[in-house]
Amino acid sequence: MSDRPRAVRVARIAIAAVLPAELALATCLAVGARPPGWALAAAEALAGAVLLLEAWVLRSLYVTARARGADRRAARRAALQEAVPATVRHLVRHELRALASLGRWVRRGTHGVRPGDLAAAYTGPQTAMMYGLLFVAVIETVGLAFLIPWPAVHRAILVLDLYGVVLVLALHAACVTRPHVVRPDGSLRIRYGALFDLAVPPDAVASVRVDRRYPEGRLITLSEDGVLDLIVGSQTSVTLELNRPLSFTRPLGATEEAHTIRFHADDPRALVSALHRPT
Repeated sequence: MSDRPRAVRVARIAIAAVLPAELALATCLAVGARPPGWALAAAEALAGAVLLLEAWVLRSLYVTARARGADRRAARRAALQEAVPATVRHLVRHELRALASLGRWVRRGTHGVRPGDLAAAYTGPQTAMMYGLLFVAVIETVGLAFLIPWPAVHRAILVLDLYGVVLVLALHAACVTRPHVVRPDGSLRIRYGALFDLAVPPDAVASVRVDRRYPEGRLITLSEDGVLDLIVGSQTSVTLELNRPLSFTRPLGATEEAHTIRFHADDPRALVSALHRPT
């Protein structure tokens, strides 16, 4: 067996293990809880070794891709996809997109909506819940500030709680600024924040109707017979029948197929009417 495939596997395992450890160490340093010198030295040595291994593996994969005729951008993408676990890539991408949505939300902008498109919001059923969760997070942060007597622990909890508050806001901002989109040609883009994005071409739509349901399950639920429920606030309001199965990607990268999609829109009749009247 070649050394390079073995090195790629080692690099993927190492980056998946070291990133959470580095985050924990950074949190400790940010709150003033300084670990022993030997622990810092060991952590930095381990991180340095992993970075060197990643750099060597990425360069090797990049050179191989270039030798096969790929351009620089395609070679970089291929190297990252092979060296970094898909779960890590997807989690980092979702988080960065959600955080970027905060600025777009402040500017009252939207993502992927062009002139002539219909932007269909879907956050109505979850808005009260998100703000309630935000309120609870703030109360918890203030309450723990009085209950925890140890300064280092208090600062660590404060950093994590503040990050939780920002993350809740970012998740909601991503949903507000990334609505469903109906284009003039009859194509549809079904989304949920930065976590789900499915483009439905007009020739794949068999029928669409207002159909309010209250299914049980997680955000993305796929039945054995290929019915996909994209649940917001425990409900869906539009049922889209397809004339052929379409592939969709789950938040952590798994790919599956659905022939019927049930999702929520705050104004389902406007969305259905727009799909019935492509120009």
